[in-house]
Amino acid sequence: MIEESDILRIVEEDILRVLYERKGNLPLESVKAEIKASHSYISKAIEGLLREDLIVIEENFVNLTKNGVGRAKGILEKHLVLEDYFKRTRSEEEAHKIAHILEHYVSQEVIKNIKVLSTFKGEGSPLTKPVLAKEFLITDITIPDNELFERIVSMGIFPGNRIKLTNEIPGGIIVRVKNKKFALDKEIAKDIRVLEHSSVEILRD
Repeated sequence: MIEESDILRIVEEDILRVLYERKGNLPLESVKAEIKASHSYISKAIEGLLREDLIVIEENFVNLTKNGVGRAKGILEKHLVLEDYFKRTRSEEEAHKIAHILEHYVSQEVIKNIKVLSTFKGEGSPLTKPVLAKEFLITDITIPDNELFERIVSMGIFPGNRIKLTNEIPGGIIVRVKNKKFALDKEIAKDIRVLEHSSVEILRD
């Protein structure tokens, strides 16, 4: 389940991106209408953005501050890198939806990895096949269920991130992502593709 703090951060980032794409100076009600979240989260997000000096509201119109422009630009750049990557294997609409989810979770390091992954022709192997205790790089997640996809992403399991298969259990596997361990059903693991160890080593060099 996605933490409340993560939901709030996602809403804040969506507001920044909307303002950046629309060149700012939007009526507050228009901003609220663009964001798919409860009024409670939107209100808290706006309060947080005001405190961080990322937006200003004057006469009920919302604009980005200089800091807000910088933050919003970074979010949009992440989105475009991710969208371009997924357009290789999906429709433009699907790539856009996936990028919209991932842009809230990935770091600059992951974006760098995604750019490198774009140079590989292979899509990797299912996560059920890699050898135990070796580290791999996630290249794709083909889970069709959007809710499940976002839950997996919120665990840190997304393209460009590193993952290690640590153990096998009846009907599933145990994986490590950074310092956290998760149990995955093998049916889910089959929809997570990873690069072989040699390719990961190339990325490190």
